[in-house]
Amino acid sequence: MSDDSSSRPSPDPAHAPLRVGLVGAGPWARVMHARMLAAGPETTLAAVWARRPEAAAETAAPYGAAVAASFDELLDRCEAIAFAVPPAVQAELAPRAAKAGKALLLEKPLAPDLAGARRVADAVEEAGVVSQLVLTKRYHPATRVFLEAAQHVEVTGARSCYLHGAFLGGDFATAWRMEHGALLDLGPHLLDLLDTVVGPVTSIRSTGDPRRWIELTCEHENGAVSQASLSGSVQLPRARTRVELLGPGDELVYDTAELDHEECWPVLRREFAQAVRSGRSTPIDARRGLRIQQLLAWAAQS
Repeated sequence: MSDDSSSRPSPDPAHAPLRVGLVGAGPWARVMHARMLAAGPETTLAAVWARRPEAAAETAAPYGAAVAASFDELLDRCEAIAFAVPPAVQAELAPRAAKAGKALLLEKPLAPDLAGARRVADAVEEAGVVSQLVLTKRYHPATRVFLEAAQHVEVTGARSCYLHGAFLGGDFATAWRMEHGALLDLGPHLLDLLDTVVGPVTSIRSTGDPRRWIELTCEHENGAVSQASLSGSVQLPRARTRVELLGPGDELVYDTAELDHEECWPVLRREFAQAVRSGRSTPIDARRGLRIQQLLAWAAQS
């Protein structure tokens, strides 16, 4: 009996791995994005493009992905685009990808400034494409337990910090991080959490130097006050992220010291693929990125 492959049903596109193209070939692209997307099964790394072709080839090679000769070629090869580039580059290229009808996996912050972030968010909205923000901690199961518990806590004040020493040297002491410091790099994580669990932030005052240490004081819609300490220039045994919610009841603490961040990537990958296939973005989308950029702008202006 012959094996007539032509009689077999075609694969269901809705369940086929999402073909994602990666923009960027720096440390974060290699360590996280390429590895996560290639791991599947919900996604496959279709191609990589970077302004340095040799870096793109090095990033693509372990996964057998293609190397696109141009950004336009990358768009032609994939259904979705993941960005692992400095904010200014993302702000330049993401609107082009949106206009081409590609779903977007976006890094934080959306752009180096509010105007750039608004262009990205507006392009996503005008094109009607799915977008999702790589706020890594949001995808850890422990973070979601904390977010759920926080809904039942009356918060009078909150203290938080995100501290590490990556800016002191090494792969992640990149040019844009050294220029803009902890506010743009680490600030999105804490401001997103505080704006979510304490209540919408209405004003921010900041002191310090974001390239060394910056302290934020946030006032919230419900009258609560929160503080956030940010630095990428302090020597610690490991990165420290902690949020303490305090009020008339027992305190609620979120601490990442014992968390395995490898647990974030399967959740992020699965939810992005599901969002693209369903045509519906999760709440952690470009519009959320724009809200966070507004908070960053308030902090910078103060």
